[in-house]
Amino acid sequence: MDERFIELAEQVQAAQVQRAIDSRVRYQGVSALECDDCGAAIPEARRQAVPGCRLCVDCQGMAEARG
Repeated sequence: MDERFIELAEQVQAAQVQRAIDSRVRYQGVSALECDDCGAAIPEARRQAVPGCRLCVDCQGMAEARG
């Protein structure tokens, strides 16, 4: 019986990971120079790494935490 619970938990975890992968944001276009939320400068390295980004790292993290 314990093995079945472990198997179910692994299936749930795999499904959650797949949903996260499927729902990731695909950035395109020109990145903003300043964050749309807080107005802080977005570093060049972030703008190049994440084309089309509109938020700084901190605001992006908060947005992702909110869902």
